[in-house]
Amino acid sequence: MKKIYSHRPIIHKLFLCFTTIMPLLCSMALSGPAFARYASIVVNAENGQILLATNADTPNYPASLTKMMTLYLMFEALDDGKWTLNSRLNVSARAARQPASRLGLKRGETITVKNAILALITKSANDVATVVAENLASNERNFALKMTAMARKLKMSRTTFRNSSGLPHRGQLSTARDMATLARSLLLRHTKYYYFFSTKSFRYSGRTYKNHNKLLTKYKGLDGIKTGYIRASGYNLVASVKRGNKRLIGVIFGGNNSRHRNQKMRKLLDKGFKKISKPLKIASTSKFSSKNKKPLSENRRTKKIRPHRTWGVQVGAYRKYSQAYISAKSAKKIAMSQLSGGTINIVPLKTRRGKLLYRARIQGLSSKKAHRACEILEKKSRDCMEYLVKKLLLASKTL
Repeated sequence: MKKIYSHRPIIHKLFLCFTTIMPLLCSMALSGPAFARYASIVVNAENGQILLATNADTPNYPASLTKMMTLYLMFEALDDGKWTLNSRLNVSARAARQPASRLGLKRGETITVKNAILALITKSANDVATVVAENLASNERNFALKMTAMARKLKMSRTTFRNSSGLPHRGQLSTARDMATLARSLLLRHTKYYYFFSTKSFRYSGRTYKNHNKLLTKYKGLDGIKTGYIRASGYNLVASVKRGNKRLIGVIFGGNNSRHRNQKMRKLLDKGFKKISKPLKIASTSKFSSKNKKPLSENRRTKKIRPHRTWGVQVGAYRKYSQAYISAKSAKKIAMSQLSGGTINIVPLKTRRGKLLYRARIQGLSSKKAHRACEILEKKSRDCMEYLVKKLLLASKTL
């Protein structure tokens, strides 16, 4: 008698495979990147010049690099007078439940703003990030909206925030370029608070927490800024290094591990310093042309022309030229002490949809005056953005 083998168990297993595993794989594919893609950038902090870049605009999960924006909004609150470093922030039950990395805060406790800053920078504490969000914007969702709005204001066009900590969220994405922009904005706008990023250790409630950024003690001139890691992002790092009168900002997304990330950052920064240190090629000023061997007249000699470097502020973009001009003129009146010597410059901009906007700008300022002017205007609920004028701009209308 022949033995009969049933194929039903095999068919059943195949059915389970296709009805359970395949949808899972499909959902992973549709939900965005299932793993981090390596990306990096190195910029000159002084003028934003890109020295090195790989996948700089590839969307990735920022992880705890998110806390750089949380800190940015904290510094804004300090500058606006909403908080002082000694202000006490209330801890909610939701904040106390946040997963590691955490400081271990309890519901009903309070923490000072200064300790919150140090906890975010060194321990990268998720519970503290939620405390900050809830105390500045009543809840974390509202705070995330503020974070994204600030990102747009800083021209971080590919960044969206969904929480204050960087804990996993499929909608929370950024790029290496945008994180370099944020780091540079922290350096330029909040210089007086930047020293916090150099903190190597922080003591709180009887415990000492060491900074996760090990390069602070292992790379010459490195004095910040932030590390980040979740499984979906890989090992991220934003670093700022000053040597002599030169400062670089480096960003890495998707390192294989902390050691790999740190080694890669060292190499990138080394290359960046070599690139920035190369002497500029100056055009020949020989009196003789190589072509006809005749002396060149004085006005035909090739001369090195240095760009005129000044700062400006932009106070909005409008559909009509007249609206932009009125806005700029009004801004000059509000911040007269800083903008009186500036020149109104209305610059047209064609959007991707073909619409024409007019940017209201005031330029010919020092960095300090541009920064102070924006502080004054923002207190009056006026939009303001500082920008560096790398060379003299010949606009269609200069007034």
